[in-house]
Amino acid sequence: MSARALQTLLGEWRGDDGSAYRALADRIRLLVLDGRIPVDTRLPAERELAERLGLSRTTVTAAYRELRDQDLLRSVRGSGSVARLPGAPAFLPAPPAADYIDFSKAALPALPWLPDVARAAVDDLPAHLGDPGFDPIGIPELRAAIADRYTARGLPTGPEQIMVTIGAQHAIALLSRALVGRGDRALIEAPTYPHAYEALRNAGARLVTVATAPHDAGPEGFGATDEAADLVRAIGHANPVAAYLMPDFHNPTGRSLDASARERVLDAAARQGTVVIADETTAELDIDRGLDLKPLAAYGPAVMVGSVGKTVWGGVRVGWIRADRPLIRKLLAVRSPGDLGTPILEQLVVARLFSRMDDILDLRREQLRAGRDHLERLLADAFPEWHVPHVDGGIVTWVGLGAPVSSQLALAARTHGLIVAAGPRFGIDGAFERFLRLPICYPAEATDAAVQALRRAWGSLARTPVPDQNVLAAVV
Repeated sequence: MSARALQTLLGEWRGDDGSAYRALADRIRLLVLDGRIPVDTRLPAERELAERLGLSRTTVTAAYRELRDQDLLRSVRGSGSVARLPGAPAFLPAPPAADYIDFSKAALPALPWLPDVARAAVDDLPAHLGDPGFDPIGIPELRAAIADRYTARGLPTGPEQIMVTIGAQHAIALLSRALVGRGDRALIEAPTYPHAYEALRNAGARLVTVATAPHDAGPEGFGATDEAADLVRAIGHANPVAAYLMPDFHNPTGRSLDASARERVLDAAARQGTVVIADETTAELDIDRGLDLKPLAAYGPAVMVGSVGKTVWGGVRVGWIRADRPLIRKLLAVRSPGDLGTPILEQLVVARLFSRMDDILDLRREQLRAGRDHLERLLADAFPEWHVPHVDGGIVTWVGLGAPVSSQLALAARTHGLIVAAGPRFGIDGAFERFLRLPICYPAEATDAAVQALRRAWGSLARTPVPDQNVLAAVV
């Protein structure tokens, strides 16, 4: 990692206690724990970083020494200082301790009837045991169920347009490899889902960002008009080969694009030859939006990505891609060197669940409504100075802190038993220090404990936080 890249990630890192080396060490610590500095990354040389930050080399040396003492850096002959995680091999993230509340993962608990469905799906397995079991495209009954769901939502779809994947993240990575060449531009929203832009970067993309308005900004609370204009402008100027968008209940802002915005963006992309990848993992988690919006591809050419990770359970690793048949064929060629298909039994479970999807969504809406309202009440009482958007769907809210202290707050929260992803985790340039993503999908008792921990952490910001180093926020 270059000194310039690290400076960008550091953002506003200086603390108020006058100890520059401790403040620098604390910020690098958070970047490693949050995954913004990947394990095994070589940090800049001390002299190079000192010159870039306008510090003495002694200050950087002291910061690196403290990180080594905390087992977050190791010295490798000929490679300088390399990031690592304490208490675990470099390639294995340390799991959160049992007494931590992990608010970095925005995911609902498993469906209460999932065990019964899983047991019933075993009865469907014998029909597939005569095959080799390597299924790179998806079993026919699941592809048909997914296609029928799109058709019912206003987007006519046939099974031949569906590829079943190992979750949505796998789908995004496959599309990135199929569509992006090294050096190609790819457009993303900012902020956005971190693992999506990481997949595009891993494919060699140069990322172009467009600001995403918070949920309650702009007309009718959507902020869609200005963002649509910015997206259209960026597509025309940057000529990206691909654009990764979340049109419904955007993670982390909660924003949805209205029908007019969808048409304008897709029209611009079609003119430019840009392939729009629409992440719909939370698209049907509507609490009280009040708009009848179809899947993005109903408004123009787009590739759709979905999964059951946010509706059924994150432990059921089944997702899908909806695309035209030529792209499906290309994806099959790209997929074969990396994996040999999606597990059959999990597909059978999901195929059975699709027949109850309306019941699933009714339950999830009740849970999300209760979780949202409860979190809003707690935050209004504990942090009246924060801006908490009243989201109308999805699984998170993008809280405005009123000051650029998100990373500092995330560090302090760890000392009080709470793991939470700092705002900059959702950007690529150290921005969003004024925001914090909080999930609305946790049970009341977990949310109570999390807000109490946040309150203690907020009150301790004047003191330099020294967090437990054996936890890592793996954002979901």
